[in-house]
Amino acid sequence: MPSAPSFRVAADVGGTFTDIVAFDEASGRLVFGKTLTTPTRLVDGIVTGVDKAGTSVSLARLFLHGSTIAINTMLERSGAKTALLTTRGFRDIYEIGRINRPQAYNLFFRKHQPLIRRSLRFEVNERVGAAGQVLTALDEAQLADIARQLHELEVQAVAILFFHSYCNPAHELRAKELIEQWCPGTYVSASHEISQEYREFERTSTVAANAYIGPRIKTYLGEIQERFAREKFAGSFYVVQSNGGLFDVAQAQRECIRMLESGPAAGVIGARAVCERLDLDNAIAFDMGGTTAKAGVVLERQVLMAGNIMVGGYDEGLPIQIPLIDTQEVGTGGGSIARIEEGGGLRVGPQSAGAAPGPVCYDLGGSEPTVTDANLVLGRLSAGNFLGGEMKLNFEKARQALSSRIAEPAGISLTEAANGIIRIAATTMSNVVTRVTTERGLDAGDFAMVAYGGAGPLHASMVARELRIPKVIIPPSPGHFSAYGMLMADMRRDFVRTWFRAVDKLDFAEFESLFGVMEGEGIATLARNVPERERIRCVRAADMRYVGQEHPVEVELPASLFEARDPAALKRVFDDVHMQRYEFNAVKEPAEIVSLHSTVIGMLDKPVTSAIAALADGESRSPTPSSRRPVYFTESGDFTDTPVYDRAMLLAGHSIAGPALVEEYASTTVLLPGDRMEVSRYGDLVITIARS
Repeated sequence: MPSAPSFRVAADVGGTFTDIVAFDEASGRLVFGKTLTTPTRLVDGIVTGVDKAGTSVSLARLFLHGSTIAINTMLERSGAKTALLTTRGFRDIYEIGRINRPQAYNLFFRKHQPLIRRSLRFEVNERVGAAGQVLTALDEAQLADIARQLHELEVQAVAILFFHSYCNPAHELRAKELIEQWCPGTYVSASHEISQEYREFERTSTVAANAYIGPRIKTYLGEIQERFAREKFAGSFYVVQSNGGLFDVAQAQRECIRMLESGPAAGVIGARAVCERLDLDNAIAFDMGGTTAKAGVVLERQVLMAGNIMVGGYDEGLPIQIPLIDTQEVGTGGGSIARIEEGGGLRVGPQSAGAAPGPVCYDLGGSEPTVTDANLVLGRLSAGNFLGGEMKLNFEKARQALSSRIAEPAGISLTEAANGIIRIAATTMSNVVTRVTTERGLDAGDFAMVAYGGAGPLHASMVARELRIPKVIIPPSPGHFSAYGMLMADMRRDFVRTWFRAVDKLDFAEFESLFGVMEGEGIATLARNVPERERIRCVRAADMRYVGQEHPVEVELPASLFEARDPAALKRVFDDVHMQRYEFNAVKEPAEIVSLHSTVIGMLDKPVTSAIAALADGESRSPTPSSRRPVYFTESGDFTDTPVYDRAMLLAGHSIAGPALVEEYASTTVLLPGDRMEVSRYGDLVITIARS
């Protein structure tokens, strides 16, 4: 083991397991660690996982981190006591929202619930116009009185949203300076630091969420830094953003809302790397862990992005307005609890057993049956070979829990109960895949599926059959894949500026100058970590719409547009994108620019995927199973004597016909009857799904 730091370590902290992947830059090898998440002190699980990977924090040159703590804090409503300071007259904009009513005739429909109650929303005398001109000066005397109230109310965090601060942030900057001075120790977040786009409700919701989760995230990341200092970590610490890029820990503590979907984002980045090495253009990234299932899309080898997300679902969710990878999530994972509801219906999730106490079969005190328990009873999991044999599963306790809580109350057999849980889970996960494909105008049948997460390979074939997806790919070490995706990420800064201009009156000099300002800021920020200018690239885009429309579409702007300086060419690019998105355009209608997007990427060295050993000439393509056991399949309607293969023993070119199981350290791949799997040059399991 070298004494000088030579490892790049990635840690993905999930609701059930903490995954570690360490890349030895000296030898090029990857090592893995997996441990149960430690909810009361997450950093303990990280250090334990690093130790299990056979390395140490002190040997890390770079430490990359993704976590669900930000999204969980919002969903669980467990954040700080937060106040909102806003422009006089707009105290209730956060609660009024957009008046979305997706169920027009539902008398029991509930609106979104703000993270900040009305009594903690304060109006401030100030006003800036839409062009950035000061209409009413900031009333600092009133602000001092509000600060005294905040102190008396023991407020822990303050969000500041003043109208049109994206044009002129002077009032927000001054208010933040004074509140930090008068309320020391309070976490203060100003909206222009997070979002410089128009739409006041979305900006209010975003800065409120940043302040609400801020103290917890700041403390959490600080605990990691303190523990790492004791472990003699002398490297650089980066956090994965929801856009799939990396940013430093100091910025993460200020703009913690940007790490809202950090784990899922890293998985989609990893899926794109799989597409590149297997020469695939389009893929669905499907991640099923212990608590949730997530899906994202790689289209023409580019990760699909979004400008906002509704946390908590469209019906009752809160909008977050930041650039991020377009992922959808559902509360179905290996630890999702199954129960019989009033009326006798079987429901799976969204409640999860998590890491503590975990599924019943973990034998850690859990009493409610889960998806993992159902898989064990059906023979899809091995009681003695879970996590490579490190963790023994209690089959009898899983059987008893399923019998007493599901089978007997429902009047069905144990096998029917377990199979019903699996089928419901698969249908629920199919819906989340539909949300990132069909609801985006894409046909899931045109995509391959890259399945990962500890539970993804167990269920991927079932989900693929429901959606008529022809091919499923299980990458090497799928149980650690999101952490692996972090190693494939680059440094990244996204900038968005609201800028209304008619396309036919566009001044290209001003247009390019604004991009230059954003790119200059991004390059200066990334240069600390990526000093070579040739490794930094910039991508330009604009939100555009036809005059009279409300919602724009994002249009990537090639360099040729700026070279030609031709507004008509820009209009043609927009027309083409509009046609692709909505299957119609209005060539003769005038268009306008709404916002400018600049993405600045600092490219880091990536681990190189090596080819695995291949079959020799004349060697049989059918590998020898390591064991056999009875497994229940819906297709056969009974338990079937099924071969079980050790993935570590498979060679490139091996082919397996379903039904079969492929076991490895942190996951099990299920081949359904009729499926056929081949091992790629790089060790990916490429499954051709049988048509029903």
